[in-house]
Amino acid sequence: MSEKSAALKQNPHRLERLDRPDEKTLELSIGREVKAFRKKLGLTVADLSDATGISIGMLSKIENGMTSPSLTTLQTLSAALGVQISSFFREYEETRSAVHVKAGEGLEIERRGSRAGHQYSLLGHLGGNSSGLMVEPYMITLTSDSDVFPTFQHDGLEFLYVLEGEVEYRHGSNAYHLKPGDSLYFDANAPHGPDKLLQLPIRFLSIISYPQKD
Repeated sequence: MSEKSAALKQNPHRLERLDRPDEKTLELSIGREVKAFRKKLGLTVADLSDATGISIGMLSKIENGMTSPSLTTLQTLSAALGVQISSFFREYEETRSAVHVKAGEGLEIERRGSRAGHQYSLLGHLGGNSSGLMVEPYMITLTSDSDVFPTFQHDGLEFLYVLEGEVEYRHGSNAYHLKPGDSLYFDANAPHGPDKLLQLPIRFLSIISYPQKD
């Protein structure tokens, strides 16, 4: 597998708003919102300039967070873009959430389509968020009472990481012998699930991600 050599597009250590100490985060947030609303309407910078009387150069500075627009300028932009002035501040004021689940305190649930003996412990959940994705992290335990059921099928992507036991896990037409430390990452639209329980108990982390619905 060649993923080890593939360059990742994201730097997990980058601090988006702190990489450059001179960045003014409020101006940047306003600029990003102005640009997003303009593009949503299919307007060019020149179009917005014509509609507002604000020069192209000034609009470029606003969208790139290089200047602090006056309240009058924001009122003019809000009228031209058809949004409330407060909309320009939503990213800056948005609260970023985190969920902390202590050991053994995951919510025991029964997922739709789950089978007898498949114990799902939900480790965290965020509702609407800025990523555009919904992510469901589960700790799954299989015991001697668990059914084998290799035909789960749902939207999104799924990542498995085996912590304990051994299982033959099927995805589509392929079967994978998974041991502690092994992982499997796949398109969850294909039928998948445990095919053979080889060494019990089996415990693995499952992380499911799919697009956030409007």
